[in-house]
Amino acid sequence: MYRILIVDDEPMIRKGLEKLVEQSELPIAQIRVAENGVDALEQIRNDRPDFLFTDIRMPKMDGLELCSKLTELEFTANMQIVVISGYSDFEYAQKCLSYGVKEYLLKPINKKVIHDVLRKLIANTSKQTKTSVSVFKLDGWAEQTEDAIWTLQLGKINELLHTFRQQCSAHQLTISQLCDLLDECYALLIKKLNTRDVFAFISGLRFHGVETEEEAWHTFEAAIMDIFNELKQKRKGKAKDPVEEAKLYIEEHLAREVSLEEVADYIGLNASYFSQLFKQTTQETFVQYRIRRRMEKAKKLLEIPHYRITDISNEVGYADHPHFTKTFKKYTGCLPSEFRHKLGIE
Repeated sequence: MYRILIVDDEPMIRKGLEKLVEQSELPIAQIRVAENGVDALEQIRNDRPDFLFTDIRMPKMDGLELCSKLTELEFTANMQIVVISGYSDFEYAQKCLSYGVKEYLLKPINKKVIHDVLRKLIANTSKQTKTSVSVFKLDGWAEQTEDAIWTLQLGKINELLHTFRQQCSAHQLTISQLCDLLDECYALLIKKLNTRDVFAFISGLRFHGVETEEEAWHTFEAAIMDIFNELKQKRKGKAKDPVEEAKLYIEEHLAREVSLEEVADYIGLNASYFSQLFKQTTQETFVQYRIRRRMEKAKKLLEIPHYRITDISNEVGYADHPHFTKTFKKYTGCLPSEFRHKLGIE
């Protein structure tokens, strides 16, 4: 997914370009706009786009000055720049080329021109990704990780992931380049696992909607953990549902404060991955689910006349009785005593 910044001092032109980019149906995750070079430079420093479309003539800082300043910044080295100008002067085009500008377009521009340029930029980005990290390094990492997964060495897997992340960070990849690289790496890993011809693994990594580096790594690392746990379950001969195991563990320990990390450790999953898996499966966070189960158990106990409310509070894991009554009211709309009163229990 690619991020674009459009810079032009004319609101109508900015809006028009934005619309043309949206109509391309290409994998564009984000389109931002700026009205001059100063605004654009600040935005780029805060969040570098993959592609920059800029006008030449603008107040405060024009397009040429913006391009010049960007050449001084190391982290913009892989950013691709397109200049859109109403001037066909060769001198402008020559200066743009000296600043590493990829395309110099003359106004007015149409949908086809923009879409063709976008496809070219995306193709260039793909080439840059493949040359930024050597194939030899990728293959070496995939081979080591495949061996660690096959031998179920969780510590070694985490170590390899940490090292790989550091190596990729050194290349200062754009978000789209990083996603392409991780996707390629994951496919290579699956291929190596499948060559053992024991279990069949399916490559289904998706980076749809990923907008930050952290999200990309989280998706990749979660997918690796998924493979690890799938293999672990296949080796046991019968696959257990980790979420159902977690639910059972929570149910058995409602009387005390069970943490997400404790449950994740019990079922043998990475805490971050378990949190994401639990939310996707139940449509609730770990904490939301635990509170709901506690309140449902409290309601059943409140239906038993001889149970004191303070005892029920402790039974469902609330040593702080006022906290229990507050939570119960938030969940049911009434206090525990009011709940009993409705049932005719005094």
